[in-house]
Amino acid sequence: MRRDGASGTWTAFLAMAFVIVGLSGIFASYAAPLPLARALEREAALDDAAVAAHRPDAAAALAALAPRLAESADALLPVGGDMDARIAAERRAMRARLTVEANAAATRARWIIVLVTLTGIAFGAAVLHAARGRAEGGPPDPR
Repeated sequence: MRRDGASGTWTAFLAMAFVIVGLSGIFASYAAPLPLARALEREAALDDAAVAAHRPDAAAALAALAPRLAESADALLPVGGDMDARIAAERRAMRARLTVEANAAATRARWIIVLVTLTGIAFGAAVLHAARGRAEGGPPDPR
């Protein structure tokens, strides 16, 4: 078996295959909490809407909250009827929507990690196969 000092290079390439998997997991961890953060912000906006609904200028106050309420604003405007019940119903609907979104984000993150892992395995296998061929007297080093 020939030792030409290249085994460290091949080991580094193999290590990179696994580093990529770790990095994909780190990036996925930044995306996974987004639905929760949005749900917490929306909860706060709905709390503010519950307070605003009992003010004399409820329509204007809720319209001012519309950017924070996002799609929840459609369920609350125009003002009328039992606003507390409408806000409670929208709170349940918002939680359901964001739960679906959180599940979808988690599934996408898992698939990303699986695909990058498989790519890393293929890359590592190719590097080791190439290293084995050189160690067994394969084609000469072009250096």
